[in-house]
Order: sequence, then C-alpha cells, then structure tokens
Amino acid sequence: MTKLSATLYSIILSFTICQNLYSQSEFLVGDALPDAPELTYRGSYGVGVQTVDLIHEDQLNVLSIKNGMGKQYDRPITIEVWYPAIIPDNVEEIEIYTQVLGKNGTEDRPVTPFNFKGRALRNAVIVKDKGKFPLVILSHGYVGSRFLFTYLSENLASKGYVVVSIDHTDSTYKDAAHFTSTLVNRSLDQLFVLNEIERLSNQSSDSFLAEMVDTSNTGLVGYSMGGYGGLNTCGAGYSKEAVAFFKSMTGGSNALDQLAMDNESYRNSIDSRIKAFVALAPWGMTNGVWNEEGLANLKTPTLFVAGSEDDVSGYEDGIKSIYEGTVNSNRYLLTYINARHNVAPNPPVPATMKKGLHIDEYLRYADSVWDMRRINNVNQHFITAFFGIHLKGIDYTKYLNLKPNANTGNWEGFKPRTSIGMELLHSASKSE
Repeated sequence: MTKLSATLYSIILSFTICQNLYSQSEFLVGDALPDAPELTYRGSYGVGVQTVDLIHEDQLNVLSIKNGMGKQYDRPITIEVWYPAIIPDNVEEIEIYTQVLGKNGTEDRPVTPFNFKGRALRNAVIVKDKGKFPLVILSHGYVGSRFLFTYLSENLASKGYVVVSIDHTDSTYKDAAHFTSTLVNRSLDQLFVLNEIERLSNQSSDSFLAEMVDTSNTGLVGYSMGGYGGLNTCGAGYSKEAVAFFKSMTGGSNALDQLAMDNESYRNSIDSRIKAFVALAPWGMTNGVWNEEGLANLKTPTLFVAGSEDDVSGYEDGIKSIYEGTVNSNRYLLTYINARHNVAPNPPVPATMKKGLHIDEYLRYADSVWDMRRINNVNQHFITAFFGIHLKGIDYTKYLNLKPNANTGNWEGFKPRTSIGMELLHSASKSE
C-alpha cells in the first residue's frame, strides 16, 4: 500500500467510524456510559409502562387541620408501573414522559411542562411465562414526582422486577402543599401502595398485574422524604420529639402518633413483606426524628446512599448517624465523596437549563461536582446487587464485600481506574 493510499484509507476509516457513532441512538436517561460498572447494564426483558390511578379512602386531610382537628377525605394517589414486557418486532421501545418543573405554580417557580425520553413501551403486554416477579416501590422526595428515577425503574424492570413509583399527593411539583402532609402521609402512602399492588395482583383481579407480582418479596426505595417515610415503614418509629414538633405545627394534632416508636400498635405493624430497603439521602436525623430506640427497631437489610456534603439531610450527624444507629439491620452505606443531596434523581435535561428559570429547577436534578449520569450508573449497579441478593437470591456478594475506600484499588465490577471518589461501609446486624 502506497503512502497516499494508506492516508486515504485512514481518512475513510475515520469517517466510517464517526458515521457509525452518529448513527447510533441518542443517549437517554438511564443509559450506560462507557465507564459504567458491570451490573449497570439492562437485563434481558423488554420494559412496559402503565399509569394507574388509586384512591386511599377515608384518610385524614392533614391540610385541613385546625386547632388539632382535621377532616377525612378520599386521598388520590397516582402510580407509574414498569414491568417485564413483550416488545413486538419492529416496534421501538421508547416512551416520552411528561413532567413539570416548578413548585405548585408559585410566582417565581411556575409549573413548566417538559418531556424526556425513556426506554419503555407504553401499555406493552406483560411477560406471563416466567412466574411472579418481585415488587420494588419507589418513593420520591419533597418535592418530586413518580418520574424522578426512570433511570432506575426501567433498569430494574428489565431485570425481572415490577417497579411502582408513587406520586405522593401534596408533595409533587404540581401540587406541593404544606410540609405537614408529607410528614404524616409518606409512610402511609408506601404501605397503601403495597396493599393495592397485592390487590391488583390477586387471581380475581382484572388488572394486567393479576398473578404477576410477588408482594411477599418487596423492595422499597426512598429518596429524601421518601427515605424518611421508608425508615418508618421498615420499623424505625418516630421519636417523642418528632411527635411533639408535629403537634406544635398543627395546634395539637396527634396524627403522627400512629407512627411513633412508643405506640404499641405501630411496633406490631411492621410489614414482613418488605425484604430490603434502599435509603437514598434520607431526611430527618438532624431534626430529631429518631432516637436510639427507634433506629434500633429497623431490622430490614438496608443500603444507604449519601453525598458526603449533603446540606439537606446532613451527613455525619444525618445519614451516617442513621446508618450507625440502625444496629439491628445488615446494612451498607455508599457515599459519593463531595456530592450534596442529589444522589438519586435522573440527570438534568435541557428543559432545566433554559434561561430565566429558577436555579432550583436545575438543582433538583444536578450535583455541582458529580455527573448525574455517573451517579445513576453506579446506583443501578449497587441496587441491582443489593436487590438481587435479597429479592432474587442471586449471589452478588462479591459486588458489595469491598474495601471501603474505592481509591485504594479497583472495586469488583468496575472497569480499571474507575472506582474512585466513593466509600462503601458495611455493618452486620447485632441481632443476627
């Protein structure tokens, strides 16, 4: 080959490579980056998605409380369900999610709709020849939405889970209301949705979920206020101080008493169907929500995920303190060094970066140090390992039994030189 022909060949080859790169599908929320760890990648199932509207009848309307008393109402709850699905030939597995920015239409943060793509097919037929699938429930923060973690919901559904994400009424971008509603309803919503999925999965149900969900094998994921509620759902009863604070906010309402550690009916009501819990930046410890007794009552295996500079939930005296206090849980703490509170959401999309928007619209989805796509990938990896162990009986322990400091060597499942800037602690349950 002459020098000229070799040069020409090189140019043609480079052009072909570039052409192939640009012809590939665009990067969507939840896709794996080149440096993604091993368990990040999607499973073998196609993914379907459907919206379900529920009604939690005869509930206290916390927003109606005056002088300690409130009215009852039928509380609406919307959920999004992702599941293993059959994707027909020549049909693109793409869903366009509709979301909003803002905070209940306030003057400086008006409700602003936007769309983003995901890898799922609306109303696809659920896979019916593989038995029942474990359930995973996702619970967002204040404020948030059921579409806050589509990177995780689609990913887990592709691996053989039915994944349900909750729109917590009074706590979404569209209907954000006084914080007292979130304080009471977060755990109640989580348990209600678990019971509703069990109802919809009964043999006599006409739902697409009939006979498809093993609710006795449930995982719960809670972010921020979702983590606050999830800790309570899994056994960490609220302190007397938390109950007293709520009463002071509501003129003497005892609505939070039902979830307090010193309430015997609460202690006897911990739901055994929940086999594993992922607490993403859980809120409350720096506000005295739990004491030693309450934290010790959490016995569910738990994966905590935190940023070392969390300025919302706190780290040393917040999330790490919860981790250290839940002595009867077999637990892990994954820490993103120098990250703040946003260790859970989807990455920012172009709509969050438009000129003139309140900075919080961007900061709901972004970290100022970490690439959120990277955090998403690492979360997918570790949550796959954690739920694989506890909900599917897969031996993924090698991905969790690691040297605490990622910088000291390559963590199992990570590509060379990519396990950096993180810490993973593990503490066994004292009760085992």
